[in-house]
Amino acid sequence: MINFQTSPEQYKHWKLTFDGPVAHLTMDVDASQTLFDGYELKLNSYDLGVDIELYDAIQRLRFEHPEVRSVVMDSAKEKVFCAGANIRMLGGAAHAHKVNFCKFTNETRNSIEDASENSQQRYICAVSGTAAGGGYELALATDYIMMADDGYSAVSLPEVPLLAVLPGTGGLTRLVDKRKVRRDLADVFCTVEEGVRGKRAVEWRLVDEVLPGSKFKQAVQDRALEIAAKSDRPENAKGVELTPIQVEITDDALIYKHVSVAFDRANRLATITLRGPDAPVPGSLDEATAQGTEFWSLALCRELDAAILHLRLNELEIGTLVFKTEGDSDLVASYDAFLAEHQDNWLMREISLYWRRTLKRIDVTSRTLLAFVEPGSCFVGVLAELLFAVDRSYMLEGQFENDDRPAPTIRLTQSNFGPYPMSNGITRLETRFLGEPDSVGVAKESLDQELDADAAYELGLLTYSLDFIDWDEETRMMIEERASFSPDCLTGMEANLRFAGPETMETKIFGRLTAWQNWIFQRPNAVGQTGALQLYGTGGRPEYDLKRV
Repeated sequence: MINFQTSPEQYKHWKLTFDGPVAHLTMDVDASQTLFDGYELKLNSYDLGVDIELYDAIQRLRFEHPEVRSVVMDSAKEKVFCAGANIRMLGGAAHAHKVNFCKFTNETRNSIEDASENSQQRYICAVSGTAAGGGYELALATDYIMMADDGYSAVSLPEVPLLAVLPGTGGLTRLVDKRKVRRDLADVFCTVEEGVRGKRAVEWRLVDEVLPGSKFKQAVQDRALEIAAKSDRPENAKGVELTPIQVEITDDALIYKHVSVAFDRANRLATITLRGPDAPVPGSLDEATAQGTEFWSLALCRELDAAILHLRLNELEIGTLVFKTEGDSDLVASYDAFLAEHQDNWLMREISLYWRRTLKRIDVTSRTLLAFVEPGSCFVGVLAELLFAVDRSYMLEGQFENDDRPAPTIRLTQSNFGPYPMSNGITRLETRFLGEPDSVGVAKESLDQELDADAAYELGLLTYSLDFIDWDEETRMMIEERASFSPDCLTGMEANLRFAGPETMETKIFGRLTAWQNWIFQRPNAVGQTGALQLYGTGGRPEYDLKRV
C-alpha cells in the first residue's frame, strides 16, 4: 500500500531550512530509498515517494509557516539539480502506476503555482548543475528561474530523443503557455539531448537569469528577499501544525473522523460519505485558529484529499465513486459563511484554496463520479460543489418509506459562484451551463434557499430526481451498467466531457498532455522489449515501429 502521509522529520529526499521570510527547499535524494525495488534514484532523480515528500513540504510551507514569503528550490548535489523522473522506475512500473504518478506530479507542480499566485508565497528555482526532463519541469513550475553560468549548468527536456515519451508533467505546455517560448525554438529545445545553457537559455526565455557561479548563491538570496518584500503574508502569525491524519483501514472501508469510504467490490464501487460539523462554528478567528487541524473545514478537506489519493493508487479496480453527505445543513452553511467572511485572513484563505485544489483533484480523478442526495444530506455551499463535479447526480423526491427524516434539500451559497473554479478557470456551474449561461443567474436567484428535488431539478442542478419507489432499482441498474463498461472507454469519455469550456494551461496538461502520455506509455516504441525506455542505458539502440498512427 502506498502511504501519502509523511512529515519533515521523516523526509528522505528533501530538506527544509528557514531564514526569516525565505525558506530553502533543498533536493537531496537518497538513491537507496526507493518506493519499489529494482532501481536507484541517482542524480536527484525521483519516483512517487520523492514527490509525496514534496507535496507534503508545499502544504506545510503554506499552513505551518505564514511568515515565509518566498521559497528557494535548490539542490544539495554537486553539478546536478535534478535528473527528472527515474527512468528505471518508469521502465519497470505498471502502466497504471506510471499514469497516476504523472498525474500526482502534475498536481504537485500546480500546487506550487497556486501558492505563488494565490498565497503570495512565491517560488524561485536555483539551477546549479543539470536540470533535465522532470527536473526542468520542476523549475518551470516556479515563478522565477535562476541558473549558474558555470560551463555545466543547463536545462533540457530530452524525453523525445532519449526515451520515446513526452515531458509529461507539464513541460511542453509550460514552455509555450507560461514562459511564452517561441514554438520553433521549443521544437528545437525538445529534441536536443544536451539542452541549453548560459545566455541562450535567457534569450529563449527558458530561464529568467544567468549569473556567474561565484556570485550565484548570494544573487539567489538577494532575489528571494526582493520577491519576499512584495508578499502580503503576515510576519508574526502563528502557523497551524498539520498533525497526522487518523484513519482506520479495513478490507471493506476507510474510516476517518469526518469521511468514510465503504467498498462494494462486487460492483467495483466506493461510497464516500462526508459528515458535517458536530459543533457550532467558532465565535472568532482566534478561536478558529486555535482549533488548528480540528477546525471542521480544514479537517474535512484534509481527509477527503487523503481518501481520493488512497483510492487512486491503492484501489485500481474501484471504478465508481458515489459521494454522499450527512449532517446539519445549517451548521455547514455557518462554516461556509465563516470562511467567506474571513478571506482577508491568511489561514481562512489557505483553507479555501485547499478546497479549491481538492475539488480539482476530484475533477481529474479517473473514476466515474456520482452523487446521491438523500434524507439527512447536507449538500450546502462548498459541499454542493460535489454535485457539479460529478458525472451524474441523483436526488430523492420526498422521503423513503418508513423513514421519518425530512425530504432532502440542497442549498447554494456564494461558494458556488466564484471561489472554487475548475481547471478551465470558470466555476462548475458556469461549466455546467455553457450552452445556457442565463441559467447561472437564475440559479443565483435561489441563493441560500432550501431547494427540494423538484426545485433543484427545475434549475438544472440535478441529473435525475427519483421517488422512493424507483430509487433503489434505478440507482442499482445504473451502478451495474457502469461496472459492465470498459474502464478505458469510461476514462476517455468522462475526461472529455469534464473538460468543457475554455482551454487553459491546466486543462491542456490534464485533458491533452496526460491523455497522450497515457497512450504513449502503452506503445512498444516506448515500453516494448526493444523500446527506448527498456533499452535506455544498455547501449542498445531502440527499434521503432515507424508508422504514424
